[in-house]
Amino acid sequence: MPIDDKTPKWRHQVTLVDREELTVEGVVGLGSYDEHEIVMETERGTLVIKGEGLDIKQLSLDKGNITVEGMIKSLTYDEETKNKKGLLGRLLK
Repeated sequence: MPIDDKTPKWRHQVTLVDREELTVEGVVGLGSYDEHEIVMETERGTLVIKGEGLDIKQLSLDKGNITVEGMIKSLTYDEETKNKKGLLGRLLK
C-alpha cells in the first residue's frame, strides 16, 4: 500500500504514569469525552479510557497525540468494524 501525504507517519504508543497521567501517540480523531470516559480513534483501533476526574491536558491531532490527567481506571481497545470478519468470512477465506 503506497504512502501518500494523507497517511500519518507516527506510530501508536501509550504511556501511563502512576495511573494519573496518560499520553497517547498515534491518535487520529477524538470522539466523545467527559470526566468519566474519553473515546478516541487511534492507528490501532478505538481506544476507550475510563476513570474519574478525567481532563484533556493537551491535544494535537496534527501531531497525533493527546495527554489526559485524572485517575485512570481502564484502557480498552475496540476492534475496528471494517477489519472484523464474521465466522462465514473466516471460513470462506
